[in-house]
Amino acid sequence: MLRHTARLSILGLLMLPLGSPVWAEPLLEPLAITALQTGERQVRGVLRARHQAVLSSELPGRIVEMPFADGQAFAKGDVLVRFDCSAYQAQLDAAQAAVRATREELNHKKQLAALNSVGRFEVALAEARQAQSLAETQVYQVQVRRCSVVAPFNGRVVQRRAQPHESVANGAPLLDVVDNGTLEIYLLVPSSWLSRIEPEQPFEFTPDETGTPLRAVVKRLGARIDEGSQTLLLIGGLPEDASGLLAGMSGTAQFQVAE
Repeated sequence: MLRHTARLSILGLLMLPLGSPVWAEPLLEPLAITALQTGERQVRGVLRARHQAVLSSELPGRIVEMPFADGQAFAKGDVLVRFDCSAYQAQLDAAQAAVRATREELNHKKQLAALNSVGRFEVALAEARQAQSLAETQVYQVQVRRCSVVAPFNGRVVQRRAQPHESVANGAPLLDVVDNGTLEIYLLVPSSWLSRIEPEQPFEFTPDETGTPLRAVVKRLGARIDEGSQTLLLIGGLPEDASGLLAGMSGTAQFQVAE
């Protein structure tokens, strides 16, 4: 027999077909709110990281290095993915050579202009060619920088979406990364609590995976109320000394709410 940990609501029991056993799967309400005693309420929540991302390729190319495997930690600025950049580097070298050539041409034209050997038009044309070569160099510099994907924050690799030696297209997802040091508690609370919840109000959150109660505080409320369920997003902050927590953990939040 399957064990059911969810509380059966009165509405769920009333909607069970006649003759159904009491352990049958109930029709759960959108928001499970448990009243323990006067003013005390429980709601379910989940831990989410403020810093999490799916890193994608900014250019098509072949991956030559991915030093971090699933679950490994990295620091901000570490190279997470490196592409074969020989073609882009060659284009940059050619553009830089063109810059040197146009610079010499411009200096020569200015010297001739000082001797009245060429007109102002020749000098302006040389200046335009140099500006064009400088702009092309900047484009190739950006492409060369994109050959390496660097970590935007301290974190860990959740999942590799590609592997070394694979060729990927522009915009292809490469890595899922997360910073478990920036976790917050996401809860859906009744909209009727809006006038009773304030920033920095304390509450208790107990992750299912650890079973250890944590002293949390209300950080901010959502920007709108869901019309269908009449619920409001509440984001809570964890204590600074909280450890052993991972994004995706779920748990129970306990509030003292005035009647």
